[in-house]
Amino acid sequence: MANIKAYIEDVYNEMVHKVTWPTWKELQSSSILVLVASAIIALLIFLMDYIFGINGEDSLWRGILGYVYQILGDL
Repeated sequence: MANIKAYIEDVYNEMVHKVTWPTWKELQSSSILVLVASAIIALLIFLMDYIFGINGEDSLWRGILGYVYQILGDL
């Protein structure tokens, strides 16, 4: 039990006295950067999925792979 108490005291001491926390301004700029990067990556994945994806037979756009599979199916 003494080991657990010593461990918790060490963790508290390190988190309060040794860790350098970011300022509010740094935290805001990092958060904005992460949000923008996440939105860009999500948009790229959506576009790749739409362009290369197979959307079904009744769909106007079946994606590039849909047309390749249609050509290979006709052979």
